[in-house]
Amino acid sequence: MYDFSFHRPADLASAEGYLKAAEAKLLAGGQTLIPTMKQRLAAPKHLVDLSNVAGLTGIERKGRNLVIGAMTRHAEVAGSGVVNKAIPALGLLAEGIGDPAVRNRGTIGGSLANNDPSADYPAACLALDATIITNKREIGADEFFTGLFETALGADEIVTRVSFPVPIKAAYLKFPNPASRYALVGVFVAKDTDGVRVAVTGAGESGVFRVPAMERALSKKFSAKAVEGIKIDPSTLISDIHGSAAYRAHLVGVLARRAVETIAKTK
Repeated sequence: MYDFSFHRPADLASAEGYLKAAEAKLLAGGQTLIPTMKQRLAAPKHLVDLSNVAGLTGIERKGRNLVIGAMTRHAEVAGSGVVNKAIPALGLLAEGIGDPAVRNRGTIGGSLANNDPSADYPAACLALDATIITNKREIGADEFFTGLFETALGADEIVTRVSFPVPIKAAYLKFPNPASRYALVGVFVAKDTDGVRVAVTGAGESGVFRVPAMERALSKKFSAKAVEGIKIDPSTLISDIHGSAAYRAHLVGVLARRAVETIAKTK
């Protein structure tokens, strides 16, 4: 690696102060940043570790919302009774991230801020219409994800919490890469009183995206047959050594139908 300054602030104000330095990067779980630094694909001059910042962990139910601190580990989300009672699909999603080492180090805030096109949490945020809360403002999921590895976060903005409205029912299904467990395609379907939202990760050239045609069809009639004829345009999807764009388009339809079937079977 190379020389850099390491900072471990105890509060958000100090962390924000360190971010004002040139070429500073936040360190949450480090599951993406550390490997990219080892490969010299990232070379921050200042590394700001959030692990000691008070108030960034925890899971609680607040009325109709499930609120999760940004530094909460994937394993904590997966094992939380509060999560699995409020939004079981979110607990199952967290349980399927990577391997035990990744789940015990990676954080929900780090995952969202990094916005990897194959990450799982972005699909949950988009389908559940979550709000990402920072040290400066609240950002709706539809505005938060702006492209591959890109978000609406400002240079000195830090994700502090994520607030998920609790849906009537939801399900997340993914076709994982057998080595990384990243989603080759993942589909999150959430049904609530105001309709249905469908979000896809792992497939889009611009990252996570919604499928309005499926949402309209499922809002009219919530059944797997309602989305059978809906096609995804392969020209907007990723094509790589793991799967062609056409294959990913096919998987979106398959996983969406299976997610709807899963919800229909849920009591």
